[in-house]
Amino acid sequence: MSEELQCSAKGCRAPATRAILWNNPRLHTPERKKTWLACDEHLEHLSSFLTLRDFYIGDVSIDDIPEDAG
Repeated sequence: MSEELQCSAKGCRAPATRAILWNNPRLHTPERKKTWLACDEHLEHLSSFLTLRDFYIGDVSIDDIPEDAG
């Protein structure tokens, strides 16, 4: 499954290695988890972007993405 998933960074076509879990409390209920996919190169950048906005929840391996994550 993970070899089919690509990084969410703009213009990146690299295989994703991590799923970043996030939530915008203005739009989503607290239990809702959204996901961005990240390659090793873009994980820190994407996580930092979400952290600055207080949206970052955490990141997990591609194989451990929660079933209820959107």
